[in-house]
Amino acid sequence: MRQKRLWDQKIGSEAEFEVKKLNYQASANTLEQLQNQYQRTKNNLRTKVLLADNSFESAMVNTKDFTLTSKINGKVYAIYKKEGEIITLQQPLASVGSASVFVVDLLVDEVDIVKLKKGQKVLINLDAYESRVFTGRINKIYPKKDERTQTFKVEAVFEEAPRILYPGLAGEANIIVSESENILTIPLEYLIDGNKVKTDDGLKIVNVGRKNMVEVEILSGIDINTEIYRPEQ
Repeated sequence: MRQKRLWDQKIGSEAEFEVKKLNYQASANTLEQLQNQYQRTKNNLRTKVLLADNSFESAMVNTKDFTLTSKINGKVYAIYKKEGEIITLQQPLASVGSASVFVVDLLVDEVDIVKLKKGQKVLINLDAYESRVFTGRINKIYPKKDERTQTFKVEAVFEEAPRILYPGLAGEANIIVSESENILTIPLEYLIDGNKVKTDDGLKIVNVGRKNMVEVEILSGIDINTEIYRPEQ
């Protein structure tokens, strides 16, 4: 500073020196403020440019037709929206499922659920194919009981599905929990008190094995030649 040099040389007054010093400090502060303001303005402009670029890209996407692509390969089974309809997030547009793996939903009574395990064979009869029986295997057993129906949900997968199949087809299924050969069974309605049958020689006690809603296995007490009769109602 010239004034400082003059002051060091004892030229000029102290008051003049202090005034010049204050002016210099004020100019330095102003310069620093302007430099900070310049940097802030530069950063703000850079942010606005990025926002403008993003808005432009979004606008370009919104003005073009685009195709929705499913994340899985399969077949479109239903379309829920029509062309021109306004949609929002979380709204389903279509139902897409496998074109080769078909699942059968079964409702199983709590008495029988403990007998089931994955991989067991299932015989499936669909109302649309009433003369045919298809086979499948248990794929999943849901552990929670439906309190409304008092049943458990079980999923089975077709081993060989019908050539034409649509979601929601109704039918019945039998799950094979075990297999035996050369066994004697009788209609369940012929059993009396759980262990007797009516024959020409009167009531006979029998030992029973496995049973379902229709038949019961007879282990001993009668044989294939024994005539039995339905009990009177």
